[in-house]
Amino acid sequence: MMPMTPALMDDVRVLDLSQGIAGPFAAKIMADFGADVIKVEPPGGEKGRMMGPFFKDDPHPEKSLFFLLLNLNKRGVTLNLETKTGQEIFKELVRQSDVVVESYQPGYLASLGLDYESLEKINPRIIMTSITTFGQYGPYSHYKGEEILAYAMSGIMSISGTSDREPLKHGGFQGQYEAGINGALSSSFALLIRDFSNEGQHVDVSIQEVVNSTMVSNQPFYSWTGAVQGRRRPLGTMYGNVMPCKDGFFISQGGGGATWDEIANFYGEEILKEPRFANNDQRALNGEEFDKIIVEAVKERTMKEMFKTASEQYRMLFGIVQTPKDLAECPQLESRDFYQMVDHPVMGKVRVPFRLFNMSETPAQYRMPSPLLGQHNEEVYTKLLRYTKEDLVRLRELNAL
Repeated sequence: MMPMTPALMDDVRVLDLSQGIAGPFAAKIMADFGADVIKVEPPGGEKGRMMGPFFKDDPHPEKSLFFLLLNLNKRGVTLNLETKTGQEIFKELVRQSDVVVESYQPGYLASLGLDYESLEKINPRIIMTSITTFGQYGPYSHYKGEEILAYAMSGIMSISGTSDREPLKHGGFQGQYEAGINGALSSSFALLIRDFSNEGQHVDVSIQEVVNSTMVSNQPFYSWTGAVQGRRRPLGTMYGNVMPCKDGFFISQGGGGATWDEIANFYGEEILKEPRFANNDQRALNGEEFDKIIVEAVKERTMKEMFKTASEQYRMLFGIVQTPKDLAECPQLESRDFYQMVDHPVMGKVRVPFRLFNMSETPAQYRMPSPLLGQHNEEVYTKLLRYTKEDLVRLRELNAL
């Protein structure tokens, strides 16, 4: 564990009601920078605990690797918000907090008397950050959604893949993580504004809008000229996209500091210096033959050798498609302390991605692993709300915890 330095948000308390990826990630970012984040879960645990992959393939609520990563540095309590007692306890927590992060369907918290309009009457300085697929209002706001729907509805799938196949979704949950980053950023903005206005506000993050906002050329093209960006042609377009070599895949483009003759030298093919490959238009016109020449030229070359040669000797724009093993051993990530070793009470030691960005004076800090279900009930309810241990027994009997 790295030595403790002043934390950016150590005077902020966050109640994390959210489930899954986007909301928990937003709250985790604030926790990494010192906020006291209390993860409030229903008695059976939030759905993220049952998201695979699981540690050693054991589908146990304390072994979800998603949950581990997304809930570092948080304290955890259980609370049944669907009971009157649970609702009153949550309101007590809100009185002593700065931010609530939630990801429920619009209208659910209002049905419990726990929406922003209700909570601001209790604490006028409270900030509620709601992260949902389509936002808090609009004709789609009450629709349920998942990652693939956000990708489809945002437009990014329409330009992904090749034109002879159906639109392609990227791997992973990038829309969820982007929404989480936006949730943390907007919450921080709201906290900064509160320093001047002394008032809280409701932050509304739509995952559809977050992903769509990254379409910085696609949407303006349509707005300006009515043009629609299509997917790639299936043949003759590999250069500038992913291509195979001996032990994996790579991507190479013109530019950087290399001339076209130098790029041809890198591939070791004098034929690439002929006029029919001299510029982008000619290479596209003769794309199918061009691709065959390059694939044949690199079939016995390895990713790492080409990456080193292209980058250091020829100053080419060149990247390799790194696998999890490659990333775990990546010297660039290692040099920047990107990974963090977490010592979890059930899983033991697990190395996870941790630092999104580096700050020289107030860096992200690892303080504790993700909480076990209800791990900090006694600590939070007795020390923060002044309940007795006898009170906790009674609250469990009332199904409030």
